[in-house]
This record gives sequence, structure tokens and C-alpha cells, in this order.
Amino acid sequence: MIKSFSIGNRQIMLPVVQGGMGVGISLSGLAAAVANEGGIGVISCAGLGLLYKKHPGDYLRNCVWGLREELRKAREKTKGIVGVNIMVALSNFADMVRTTIEEKADIIFAGAGLALDLPSYLSKDSQTQLAPIVSSARAASILCEKWQKNYNYLPDAIVVEGPKAGGHLGFKKEQIEDEHFTLEHLIPEVLTVTERYRSQKNIPVIAAGGISTGEDVLRFMKMGASAVQMGSIFVPTDECDASEKFKKVYIQSAKQDLKIIQSPVGLPGRAFGGDFLQGVEQGREKPKGCPYHCIKTCDYSKSPYCIIKALYQASKGNMQKGYAFAGANAYLSDRISSVKEVIAKLKNEYKLALSK
Repeated sequence: MIKSFSIGNRQIMLPVVQGGMGVGISLSGLAAAVANEGGIGVISCAGLGLLYKKHPGDYLRNCVWGLREELRKAREKTKGIVGVNIMVALSNFADMVRTTIEEKADIIFAGAGLALDLPSYLSKDSQTQLAPIVSSARAASILCEKWQKNYNYLPDAIVVEGPKAGGHLGFKKEQIEDEHFTLEHLIPEVLTVTERYRSQKNIPVIAAGGISTGEDVLRFMKMGASAVQMGSIFVPTDECDASEKFKKVYIQSAKQDLKIIQSPVGLPGRAFGGDFLQGVEQGREKPKGCPYHCIKTCDYSKSPYCIIKALYQASKGNMQKGYAFAGANAYLSDRISSVKEVIAKLKNEYKLALSK
């Protein structure tokens, strides 16, 4: 049996955090299914204003409404642990954090930037715990120091995302293949940071990026990680909230189809290539305006395409107008399974690795 772990007073029976995947990939369906298996299910709040249109023409209000609805749906489907992934780069980051805390979600996972003020949104009776996502020991150290100094608060967990992750990566392009920046190097370095605070708080470290088998899980737990975060492994599942066409991209693609792209957000990212990205390279997808301003760092007049529209179209199965972000081992998927089957396979692989 894979060892459980704790975040604050919450015991997580399965040490697996389902990665937050936007736009419309990991919502209440997938999050609830993973939570029901004993892991942490995660709703991505990125782009919810495109999925929910209660207030016509008001993208930001629709994002808040959508997040409340997704958390409500998740609570109807599970009594397990459900978190929300919130990108620091979102222009409505503060609204998403406040809404998550008001709705009493279990955990906020905050990445794509340093969430230096995240504890400021908590009140004395807040039940939501805070887990920043970092790509270096330096970032982990800065967050711990700032949070403790300014708010007398330390992270409840830290997710360490390596360069094999899907989606936006917190690395320079040349660092992605550099062995000095591998997750295997990062985990011990971040553990050194959390060890400094052990007398004040136990901060579990969660390994993320390119983890796809039970053998991988065991390897990182032996290194000192308390859990792992896995995203791509859950895309080709019945419960994943994306369309069937999106899921089929994962099971019909090969290793050579994975590309490192430069996102309009200003970060490199890993995705499956296709017609849309070829069109981007040829300058055929340039946006004519920006009705959303979803990302703080995005200037549509200099952008090769609108990322939120591309991800939204892909999630709906229109792969001519978008593309699929994916981790380095996403091509290993060969069929659509249930979350229960994926977890059972992971446990079996872990058990076999343990017996070697």
C-alpha cells in the first residue's frame, strides 16, 4: 500500500495530487473522481469565464460564478479532498483566491508566479490551506521567508514542478533539457529548505512533472517527497472534463509529437503539436482584440495568438483552433480508462517496484 501523508490536519490516504489543468480539462468531474479514490482532486479555475456565461459580456464575473459552481458540483460528487489551482499570472488572481476561501475549498495550489501575498487573503476562521508551486529551491526559500516575515505563516505544502511537466514551465528554454534542473535535483534542494522550518511546521514536499508510473511515485517518495502531483495520466479517463477528441490526442500521439513552445504568457510550455501551432508559426492566428485580459503579462498586440481561446477550443475538441498541453510522458497513454483503473494500475506498479 502506498503510504498516506498529511497536509495540516488533513490526512490524504493516497499521496497523489491531480494536477490542475485549464481551460476546462480538470473541473469537478475529474477532481471528484480522484478525491473519491483517496487522492487530492484539483479544479483549475483558468478560463472558467468562457465555460460559464451567466453574466453576458462580463468574463471576470463569470469566472467567479463558474468557480462557485464547480466547487458545488464537486461537493455533490465527493466527500474527499478537493483543491483549486490558481495561476498567479491570472489578472483575476485575487478574486479567484477570495472565492476559493469563501467556498471553503480544502487547498489552493498557486503557481505560474510567486504568490508572495497569498496568506493575506486568509482570515482567522479560514479552512483553506495554501500550497505554492515552485520550480526551484530559491523560490521555495523566498516564499517561506516572505510568508513568515509578513504574515507569520508557512506553506502547508510545497509542490515542486520539474521541467518534464505539461503546460507552462518555470524554466528558461535552455534549462528544460539541462540535467542540473531535473526534478531529481530539485527535490533534495527544496527538502533542504523545508527542513529549516521543521521545528515550526511540517511542510510536505510534493514532486511534480513527468511522473507517470507507480515506479516513479516510489522513486520520489524514497527521495523524501511526501506525495506526487500527476496531470497527464488523468486526461485519458472517462471522468476527465475535456472532450473525447481532446483525450484522443493523448492516446493517438507519439513522443515526437511533443513540442516545447513559447507561450504568449511569456513562458515556455510543453504541448502536442498540430495544425493550430503550425498556423501560429506562419502568423495566421494573430488576435485582433482582447475581450478577456485573462493574463497579467499578455499584450494581445504583440501576441502570436490568444492562448485562452486556443485552450478553450481544444478542450471542446476543435483541434484546428487549439492545442493540448501535455507532460513529457503523456504519449504513453494508449486507451481511455476510468480514474479507478488508473489508480489501481499505479498501486500495482508501486507494489511491484517495492518488491524489487
